[in-house]
Amino acid sequence: MRIRYAKTAVAVLTCAMMTIPAGAAFAGSGPAPKPSERSAAKTTAPSAKGNPTSKLAVAADVCADAYQIGSTGYVKRSGTTIASVKQFYSPDCQENYSYVWVWESFRKTTGPYDVAAGVYSYDQDTVLGAQAWEQTRQQEFWSSGTDTVADCTAAVASVRKTGDPTENQAYSSKRC
Repeated sequence: MRIRYAKTAVAVLTCAMMTIPAGAAFAGSGPAPKPSERSAAKTTAPSAKGNPTSKLAVAADVCADAYQIGSTGYVKRSGTTIASVKQFYSPDCQENYSYVWVWESFRKTTGPYDVAAGVYSYDQDTVLGAQAWEQTRQQEFWSSGTDTVADCTAAVASVRKTGDPTENQAYSSKRC
């Protein structure tokens, strides 16, 4: 399963976005943090942890009460971590989101790159809420919200440096 990048401002997604290994081990689904334990984002600044009230999150219609569920996945290129991917959940909106943060070390040493983010549903065997950006230097990316709260899910991401023949992929832990 691959992403085909169009020569326009937005990528065209074909089939599904990511390959999820069948034999991969996943973290368990523990209880959600209490509201008092969630990070209360009070700014619109982006962050590596994910800020659902950042300007780009608001533009993507991420609900402000969203918080990370499961463990973070790491996108690697030639053994070096270049981005992280996290799954967020909003109790108020009953939606899941994928969040991708491109690491500064990659951004400083490369030109433009392509990024894709989405929520993989194990129950539906497809990527939902997928968004893609081509030839960007942006650092923060949010998928669209998905109606997958009743499904087992993982956030998925790919990053492809311009000139690389394939994208580098990662996914967060499976949550049910």
